[in-house]
Amino acid sequence: MYFLLLRDIHLGIEMFTSMQLHLAKVFLKIFFRDRQSIMFNLFFPLVFIGAFLFTGGEPDSIKLGLVNNSSNTISKNFSELVKSDQLFEVTEGEESDLKEQLLLGDQTAIIVIPENFDYLGKTNELRLLLDASQVRQLGTIKEAINTSLLAIERELRNSEPMFSLEIEDVKARSQRYIDFLLPGLLAFMLMNLSIAGSGFNIVEYRRRGILKRLFVTPIQPKDFIISIVLARTLIVLIQISVVLGLAIALLDIKIMGSFFSLYGMIILGTFIFLCLGFCLGSIAKTQEAVRPIVTSFTFPQLILSGVFFPISSMPEIIQPLAHALPLSVIATGLRDIANDGASLLMFNATTLGVIIWIILSFFTVTKFFVWKEIAR
Repeated sequence: MYFLLLRDIHLGIEMFTSMQLHLAKVFLKIFFRDRQSIMFNLFFPLVFIGAFLFTGGEPDSIKLGLVNNSSNTISKNFSELVKSDQLFEVTEGEESDLKEQLLLGDQTAIIVIPENFDYLGKTNELRLLLDASQVRQLGTIKEAINTSLLAIERELRNSEPMFSLEIEDVKARSQRYIDFLLPGLLAFMLMNLSIAGSGFNIVEYRRRGILKRLFVTPIQPKDFIISIVLARTLIVLIQISVVLGLAIALLDIKIMGSFFSLYGMIILGTFIFLCLGFCLGSIAKTQEAVRPIVTSFTFPQLILSGVFFPISSMPEIIQPLAHALPLSVIATGLRDIANDGASLLMFNATTLGVIIWIILSFFTVTKFFVWKEIAR
């Protein structure tokens, strides 16, 4: 298996010419010498990770609603055992009221005790209404509830199981905020890295006369572009892997989908924003001009693309525009993979948006990035 993987990587490298690989190495060296740029691109996401780490993230207790439809001693004993468990923060009430709290995210799960809850010759069925977005807590919830059930069973019964647990998923508002936030931050991070690697660098290379010197060499425009794409893609993958690794290790982030799909979406997003960055760098002629152009492109996306809060919470008139933005498409794709276990190979609105932006960005860069004009 590892031999096949290495063979595929080797074949992938052979697709590029020695000139393209050499230029990519040069661009990588230039980037890694710029420590200020590295720290700036890592600083923004790491601040958020540090904030969630030192504020403790989420409480350890599970907010559990308890509905007791029975009035016998068995149900009362069960309720007391559940309330005495330190893992649970129990709220008793009616099912309709507690379910509304569950939908609002104020409860993690609800246990419903049926009216005929007893231990005479049958297996009783408890209902567990679970916030489906808290799938990672399901094992903990079941383990704690089973412990309580076994305690009652040992007290009242000696043979066959007394209870079974029927789980009913109720899709609640959200996961932890950091689960929502992290994919958006990764998308914003790759946008900044990609545009800085193409747009700003094009202007800087023009200012320093590098493009003029390249123009009179045998280097083809495609070699120049491909080498930058290779170098910046590798840089994006390294820096995002650092942030993602720290989030997984320190904040208990779980990636529900495959890493193949996650990194595939990252690579596609990097390609889109590299192409758009080339366009912005082609329009701007000086360093002073490129900054406001890039800011006017990135800042509205930061606000409107659902990086910090869901697009659904925005005014309805803005939502169609927000959903269509490239940063929104990539952030949504990363969230679908990380939080919902989606696959990159699934065809849905998000993958359609990615395909559309790949086509638009590619044709846009071929129109605006004219080698002779850029090198002036």
